[in-house]
Amino acid sequence: MTRSAAVHTDTGSPLPETEVRSSSSSSNPTEVPPNEPPEPPRRSLLRLLMHSGLMFGREFCYAAEGAFATPVLLSVGLPRSLYSLVWLLSPCLGFILQPIVGSASDYCRSKWGRRRPYILALGILMVLGMTLFLNGDALVTATIKNRKQRHIWGVLITVFGVVVFDFSADFIDSPIKAYLFDVCSHEDKEKALHFHALLTGLGGAAGYLIGAIEWRNTSLGQILGSEYQVIYIFAAIIFIVLLIIHMFSIPEIPFGQDVGCQQLYLLEHNTPTYGTIESPASGQYNQNSYNSRSLSGIGKLEDNSQTTCIKPSEEKGSKHVTLKSLIKALLSMPSHYRSLCVSHLIGWTAFLSTMLFFTDFAGQVMYKGNPYAEHNSTSYLTYERGVEIGSWGLCINAIFSAIYSYLQKIILPVIGLKGMYFVGYFLFGLGTGLIGLFPNVLSTLLLCTAFGVMSSTLYTVPFNLMAEYHRKEKIERTNSGTPLNESRGKGIDCAALSAMVQLAQILVGVGVGALVNLAGTVKVVVITSSAISLFGCCFVGLFVQYSQ
Repeated sequence: MTRSAAVHTDTGSPLPETEVRSSSSSSNPTEVPPNEPPEPPRRSLLRLLMHSGLMFGREFCYAAEGAFATPVLLSVGLPRSLYSLVWLLSPCLGFILQPIVGSASDYCRSKWGRRRPYILALGILMVLGMTLFLNGDALVTATIKNRKQRHIWGVLITVFGVVVFDFSADFIDSPIKAYLFDVCSHEDKEKALHFHALLTGLGGAAGYLIGAIEWRNTSLGQILGSEYQVIYIFAAIIFIVLLIIHMFSIPEIPFGQDVGCQQLYLLEHNTPTYGTIESPASGQYNQNSYNSRSLSGIGKLEDNSQTTCIKPSEEKGSKHVTLKSLIKALLSMPSHYRSLCVSHLIGWTAFLSTMLFFTDFAGQVMYKGNPYAEHNSTSYLTYERGVEIGSWGLCINAIFSAIYSYLQKIILPVIGLKGMYFVGYFLFGLGTGLIGLFPNVLSTLLLCTAFGVMSSTLYTVPFNLMAEYHRKEKIERTNSGTPLNESRGKGIDCAALSAMVQLAQILVGVGVGALVNLAGTVKVVVITSSAISLFGCCFVGLFVQYSQ
């Protein structure tokens, strides 16, 4: 039996789902095992797919940015000396602000829940940023007649759009993961994370394929004016539809609001009527045996003789996180969380070093073209051909990422999370090393499948490990009776992990350009990426904690 087909008890041993449900509906429903932390009910496959679909839309938009951001920025006249600065602004902001936003979502009191308001706001900003960087030049041309002012405003609006899009697209991943952790059982978290990685790969592949089509000569391109507008229409519609579906996928229980004790009983006991307004039959719950430790800390019984519930704001230690307490929470992060964050940083640094420069590597090293030659010269046209081949390599990466995400369900029970983590880093390090040493077109395209393995690994394994950490902590707290550390929650943990992506972008943006200038060839990028990834193999094998 695979892990996704079983429900874990709190001692860590898997039982068939039917056995777990039968035990929860025994003749004495009021009896709660003392070592069993509360779990949300199992979610249907449709609900999990509705939740995961937003990852398809997010990655589709990312692919559109990856395919067109560079041509758009250069076409509006952005100086090459400022190009790297554009890519550094978003990760710098994200690295500083993402943990703050993640922690703030832990204490959000919206009626929609804690995470969905942030997801909606960031989704709107994503669409706004995409609108500006794909349509900004057209808007400025239509509204400003002065050529000099049109050039200045075109650059400013396009750069602003790129930064806003990057900022929002990077940020939105953290509340999506925290939302998943809040409302799903341990087994559903594993299943949904696989769906996240699968749809991320499919979204990237679809985005690169749509971007590879020559839309200018089609009827749609003639109606909308340019291929940029065609890509924008596709990306905006897909993302908005999937965002709406995501918002209605799985209900959240609002934080900081009164919740009836019967509803809390249904939450604690995973009954089929969880999330409904139906009341359990008479005698189905007993206030004296009520366990006040709900998943989100929504409330507790004031005493054994009352049926009202207290808001978490009235509980001891429950308060809004200040900047001082946030910094303290980050500094006091448990060692296993810190090791996981470091491994995530190593993986993303290796991955982004190759991905951000791969098309340039294909044009300069594989095809020996010159990006600085005259645009009508043979050398420049050869470089463009290499860039096209590099784009197909990225498409292969996205497709194989989706395939490998599905295969993870078969591989995981055999080698476990530790094996999955190690294999992802090792295959990527081996693949990039061979590409750097033997830059042949066919072998390079074949080895791009290793990129897909790494991509899928980075999107699933670290968050699976974080889910395991949270689950073990709940068990330990329940057994010992110790309260939750109020200064840290799932939102800030997910944000800290996701912030490593921004830090990796900063390191790559600052370091790789200087490294290329020092070595005099782009080949050094994939060689360095290989070395970092192979070092990551050692780190994930020796320092990252795995459940036994």
